[in-house]
Amino acid sequence: MADLARIRNFCVIAHVDHGKTTLSDRLLETTGTVPLREMREQLLDSMELEREHGITIKARAVRMAWRDQELNLIDTPGHVDFTYEVSRSLAACEGAVLLVDASQGIEAQTLANAYLAVEQGLEVIPVINKIDLPNIDLDVVREELRTTLGFRDDEILLASGKTGAGVQELLDAIVERIPAPTGDPDAPLRALIFDSHYDAYKGVVAHIRVVDGALAAGDRIRLMATERESDLLELGVFVPDARPIERLATGETGYVATGLKAVADCRVGDTLTLAARPAAKPLPGYRPAKPMVFAGFYPSNAEDYPALKDALEKLRLNDASLVYDPETSQALGFGFRAGFLGLLHLEIVQERLEREYDVGLIATSPSVEYRVITQKGAEVAIDNPALLPDPGTIVEIREPWMKVTIIVPTTHVGPVMEVAQNKRAALLDMSYVDPTRAMLKYEMLVAGSLVDALSIITHRDRAQLSGRVLVSKLRGLIPKQMFDVRIQAAIGGKVIASETVKAKRKDVLAKCYGGDITRKRKLLEKQKEGKKRMKMVGSVEIPQEAFLAVLRIGDET
Repeated sequence: MADLARIRNFCVIAHVDHGKTTLSDRLLETTGTVPLREMREQLLDSMELEREHGITIKARAVRMAWRDQELNLIDTPGHVDFTYEVSRSLAACEGAVLLVDASQGIEAQTLANAYLAVEQGLEVIPVINKIDLPNIDLDVVREELRTTLGFRDDEILLASGKTGAGVQELLDAIVERIPAPTGDPDAPLRALIFDSHYDAYKGVVAHIRVVDGALAAGDRIRLMATERESDLLELGVFVPDARPIERLATGETGYVATGLKAVADCRVGDTLTLAARPAAKPLPGYRPAKPMVFAGFYPSNAEDYPALKDALEKLRLNDASLVYDPETSQALGFGFRAGFLGLLHLEIVQERLEREYDVGLIATSPSVEYRVITQKGAEVAIDNPALLPDPGTIVEIREPWMKVTIIVPTTHVGPVMEVAQNKRAALLDMSYVDPTRAMLKYEMLVAGSLVDALSIITHRDRAQLSGRVLVSKLRGLIPKQMFDVRIQAAIGGKVIASETVKAKRKDVLAKCYGGDITRKRKLLEKQKEGKKRMKMVGSVEIPQEAFLAVLRIGDET
């Protein structure tokens, strides 16, 4: 049985690019968890994309030893798209190291994650990082931590992830300030899943924190939200590589290889228990992943559709928050409508599909979900304009709104307010965090327009302008036909903008060197009749370049 008093579970939270992963490297180095000869930069960021973007995408858990104590570091994503994952990582800890860049001070995600940690009841240790940088003013950053988050001067530590300065003092503070875990070793097993990944040989590997009870190798487990059962293939801890062990006790952090074939069966936030002696109630806080942004993914080459389908299926094994359904577009052919946690999540998925699975992609402009109220009183969720009910049956279309807090340098308040106003945002409150930063609270629209093929959902105030820009763009991009092509933007049956692509002109009079004018007139009339018939039966193929250019219409309106 593990001695609870000797365990410390903590995480490091920070804004993107404030040195979280670099500091984690120094913690592993100082505690001797990773031998110096095996050390490399950004050790916990195993994905190439994480290294390039300077962000953490997947959470990691590492066991370290310091002054006869067992320290479990749970690395967390730093970007707002992964807020739920951050909240589950925090729920697995008793303390958090709050990292602030000495050169940049407190930024938006620092504040958001700090509030999350306080709400979870964690002991927060503030650390000013990158103290080795020249031309920094530590007094200003200290003042920010005092006024914004209420820390005392003697609580604030100084460190440098690059040089290792202050790392030993930080480890000592983790042992002294962060409380030991609590839990009932004799109760039925309850373990929180705070992350998971797919392994081709072991199935889904869940990263867990044991809250009550214990887990032994060979146990049969049950997942309480999905009600799936499985025999445990392997039990272990990360140091930082996976190391199998025989038992995980109350308060400890480790991993279980479940043998399950899809990450969707083993979701972040779910509670793991024993099939033979299940817990009565799951741990609180679980919620299914909810996509916020939608986009269409189409193969650049239509023949690559099966490859794209296969790539999405494989990627979903590792990313339960990715959802997708097949769809077709007149312009782009067969593809998929996919849902993401946010724009960064979309970008990461797109890059992984292109790099790891070698699929050439065309992604449509990102959109959000709308709620349509029909005359029959039904509420329909729409993330694709092609599925919009007949305009005559619609009572109203509801857009997603949210309350946002924007912290901005005082010199940029004007431009930020102008951008917010253009997005139809309503200012709720404005205050000053300190002499250099203002805090603006808004109610604002989540996103502007939703685009699929050549359909756009936009606000009625901008409908006329959007229609004009759209048809004007198409007029310049659709190649000329042998007949006039009429382009119209319409809301239901009402045309709001119109343009014409004039027909190619063949000189039918070129062979007439003389003769009566009536002969020339007859040839022209015959040409006119021919064009009229072609217009009735002809079809216009919209080139892909035209479609892609129209997707960027939102930037111009």
